Amino acid sequence: MTSPKNAPSPVAAPAVTATTTRPARRPAQVKPATEGWKQATGPEGRPLLQFKSPRVSQPPTHLADLTLPEREAKFKELGLPAFRAKQLSVHYFQHFTTDPERMSDLPKERRAEMVDTMFPKLLTEVKRLTTDNGDTIKFLWRLFDGSLVESVLMRYPGRVTLCVSSQCGCGMNCPFCATGQAGLTRNMSTAEILDQIVQANRVIAEGGLGNLRRDGGHDAERVTNIVFMGMGEPLANYKRVMNAVHRMVAEAPEGLGMSARGITVSTVGLVPAINKLAQEGVAVTFALSLHAPDDELRDDLIPVNDKWKVDDALDAAYNYYKVTGRRVSIEYALIKDMNDHPWRAELLAKKLNQRGRGWVHVNPIPLNPTPGSIWTSSEPHVMQEFIDTLIEHGIPTTLRDTRGKEIDGACGQLAAAE
Repeated sequence: MTSPKNAPSPVAAPAVTATTTRPARRPAQVKPATEGWKQATGPEGRPLLQFKSPRVSQPPTHLADLTLPEREAKFKELGLPAFRAKQLSVHYFQHFTTDPERMSDLPKERRAEMVDTMFPKLLTEVKRLTTDNGDTIKFLWRLFDGSLVESVLMRYPGRVTLCVSSQCGCGMNCPFCATGQAGLTRNMSTAEILDQIVQANRVIAEGGLGNLRRDGGHDAERVTNIVFMGMGEPLANYKRVMNAVHRMVAEAPEGLGMSARGITVSTVGLVPAINKLAQEGVAVTFALSLHAPDDELRDDLIPVNDKWKVDDALDAAYNYYKVTGRRVSIEYALIKDMNDHPWRAELLAKKLNQRGRGWVHVNPIPLNPTPGSIWTSSEPHVMQEFIDTLIEHGIPTTLRDTRGKEIDGACGQLAAAE
């Protein structure tokens, strides 16, 4: 995950307007440090980074791993006409089912065979936590090899957002990250990523995310927005993540028929992969988890900064905007006395404005307060001052909603506890 794991999964809230009064405070500087665990380090003593997945078994091939022509070829191997692949794809991507009893348009004598072949079990629900008002659900899934991953489903007026995981664990080794404590186990497959969406859609269809409003307002009946801000660094699993994105935007029966604008891919700053994403031909929303505008702090806060510095990452983000025309989001977790100083807001604004105007939007993210921890949210007046400074420098800024506190909404916490 590219946002701090003791922070809630970020979803946009109304913009905070500038104020004129700024209470004084004594400057402090808290340095990043792990709490309750020790970072793996390399020979030079710096945090160890894992960019490649270990050589471990991947799950069996699933229908969602394949393009539609590949599915049709598979059905021909089974001695079935190619159009059956389209029918089975509709059941999965539109009706969100793998139950052969609900596939009356398929030959009864071969339904079970088709389902067994094309739908190996990928995600088994281990635990489900729901907020008191029922608009947020956190899922803990067990994969075929016993690995645990999480996703978070959130309903808002007019949309439903799912925060998905892309790796089992994470190799970026950030000191605030619950997911990264155990390092990277393996990359998730394309189908494992997509099955989080299909299963979430099934839960929504069954009424698990609460009933639709009866006041005439619009409520989405399926997942409309995806944020790759769950467990793992999405761009370190580039091929499978992008295969999943292409299935998300492909029309039925190829895929889910979602809008690319509703899909957010987040990264801690893998510059070559950001540049590759710009050329992908799918204009998703791109989010850079920056969290510090100066290399001195970001070297410790985001270890990948050893390879690609703040300016490298911002240059790649700006290039994404130039190529795709899509405004970039900068994720910035406001951590008390660590990265929330006014001079850092000014430096961030300066660096963003140096690259132009209108290309970027900043999302400050308040952490869930953790008494006694260095990883805790900035004071409200400090947060406001940081936001005001950005706005005064012409940077569009929106404070993120703190959804899911009561269920440990940020990915990594539940799997670590389990």
